[in-house]
Amino acid sequence: MRKKINIEGMSCMHCVRHVEEALSEIKGISNIEVNLQGQYAVCDVDNVDNKEIIDKIEEFGYSVVSIEEI
Repeated sequence: MRKKINIEGMSCMHCVRHVEEALSEIKGISNIEVNLQGQYAVCDVDNVDNKEIIDKIEEFGYSVVSIEEI
């Protein structure tokens, strides 16, 4: 399933790399695309709980506003 994760706190390409790294550490997430201007990430998710996604992104210092299926 494809999900869009709306994120607060990204301000530069370094932030984009951090979010990509955070999501890539979660088993079951692939095809990650992070959009700095739109403040979101889109990825394929297979059997991953939203809480796990939120916790990992927050561990890297960013806030998750919402997660939606697309």
